Amino acid sequence: MRRRIFLFSSIAAAGLAGCAAGPDSFSMAPNSTLIVVRHADRKDEDLTAAGRARARALVKALDGMKLDAIYSPGIKRNLDTAMPLSKARSLPITRRPQEAPTAPLVTEGAGKTVIWVGNKGNIAQIWEDLRLTDPAPLEYGDLFIVRSDATGAVTIERRRFGAS
Repeated sequence: MRRRIFLFSSIAAAGLAGCAAGPDSFSMAPNSTLIVVRHADRKDEDLTAAGRARARALVKALDGMKLDAIYSPGIKRNLDTAMPLSKARSLPITRRPQEAPTAPLVTEGAGKTVIWVGNKGNIAQIWEDLRLTDPAPLEYGDLFIVRSDATGAVTIERRRFGAS
């Protein structure tokens, strides 16, 4: 029994080591890509006409890019922004709580290309947790691609999508 507990503890610690970089901070696993966008333009909880057009433009903005998963909080404006991409790629939208999204994103996205369709608050939290340079992608149409290469070195490609 004692050996099984030690083995389980060792496996669990090894799995978490790839994510944690210190207290309250995280790092991406090598060869991982995290695409971060804010939900599209809205009025109250609904996307505006411009927001619906921007959500469709997200599909074109990611054309030709590999995508393994789509993550979003279960908020209507976020889900409506992710839906055209979900349909175009035949990928489900995996809902994650809007609070503290970084740990599941870096864990589940290890070695993959994933997108987070978030809100200002949780995007800012991801940026802080990953210790990324400012500014975070907080404006409608910001599309930032965070890549971790084979050595774990991180680069950020900043793009825009949809009408300005």
